[in-house]
Amino acid sequence: MIKRELYLKKIRDSYDSELIKVIMGIRRCGKSVLLHQIMEEIKQKGIKEDHIIYINFEDYDFIEYTEAKEFNKYVKEKIKDNRKYYLFFDEIQNVKDFERVINSFRATMDVSIFITGSNSKLLSGELATVLTGRFISIKMMPFTYSEFLELKKSKNEEITEKALEEYIEWGGMPLIYNTNSEIERKMYLRDLYNAIILKDIVERNSIKDINLLNRIIQFMMENVGGILSSNSIAGYLKNEKISTSVDTVMNYIEYITTSSIFNKVNRYDIRGKSVMATLEKYYLTDLGLLTLKSSPIEKKTGGRLENIVYNELIARGYDVYIGKTEKGEVDFVIDKFGEREYIQVADYLSSDEVIKREFGAFDYVKDNYPKYVITMDKIDYSQNGIIHLNIEKFLLGNS
Repeated sequence: MIKRELYLKKIRDSYDSELIKVIMGIRRCGKSVLLHQIMEEIKQKGIKEDHIIYINFEDYDFIEYTEAKEFNKYVKEKIKDNRKYYLFFDEIQNVKDFERVINSFRATMDVSIFITGSNSKLLSGELATVLTGRFISIKMMPFTYSEFLELKKSKNEEITEKALEEYIEWGGMPLIYNTNSEIERKMYLRDLYNAIILKDIVERNSIKDINLLNRIIQFMMENVGGILSSNSIAGYLKNEKISTSVDTVMNYIEYITTSSIFNKVNRYDIRGKSVMATLEKYYLTDLGLLTLKSSPIEKKTGGRLENIVYNELIARGYDVYIGKTEKGEVDFVIDKFGEREYIQVADYLSSDEVIKREFGAFDYVKDNYPKYVITMDKIDYSQNGIIHLNIEKFLLGNS
């Protein structure tokens, strides 16, 4: 089992805090494993097992406790004394009105609460209202490239030059690397995709037109990293003889991003220093899902690398935007804990024209924050204060 230190170090100092610890991420990215790793660390501090309460609300054994009243009763019956208890609730969004129960525990008992959810809107609505300033949140991602390599080493597998290719093709879902063949991997990803569609989108939002939903997702996958809008998707569907409205497409995109299968990235006006509300981009949370689609578009290496860089930045905890300049755009503007950086991503700097285009993306960025071009090239093309990084060096480092 790979220790998810990237996330543990963000939350470790809050193990005993009254702040509610909220861990959000796509289904099967490792949230349950992370909870168990936290529980083990708490036990190592001397906390007895009977003061740790864990419920997985995806487990049928706990289905009766998905009603708020029964959930509240079950937990309170487990608390026998006045010492601190540690409460772990997995996939809490399955509990109706869980916000009120969680807030009641926090307000009336000596507890430290950890919750996970597959819904990116876990912290919207009532929970955000009643817990303003009383929680910390962590967005959890599938394995990063460095975690993927750590997994291979733990299984005594040889690390070859093709490791990055494997990661680019199959993504970072932890359990996919327990499979033994390409067919098993595709079956695993198909099962994951269907679970997200059925449980996190269709059932939760009472969707009736599943075919329309799948067509929108396919279009988004084929255009990963491209500027998308409800109008452009509706236009594509119209050309495919599929009748729908812009409002319906807009709602479906909202459901899709809420399920965490895609992440929406807003554009940032670098000159005006403001976040823009239109023409967003969307990146897949795990690139392995692209193997389920047959279109040749998703085989483009550049788009996949851009997606991997985005996911790495999110895993590191940065705020990420698309940068708009006077004459074009920069792939990523990141807020690195109060410090800004700019990143441009390409597959290879294969000609003088490509070099000029990628490095020239920064021509209209008139500040001195660090600027990077990330590619597959092994040769260092750094110039004019702009740092060129090989993709593996970036993924394995802290730049």
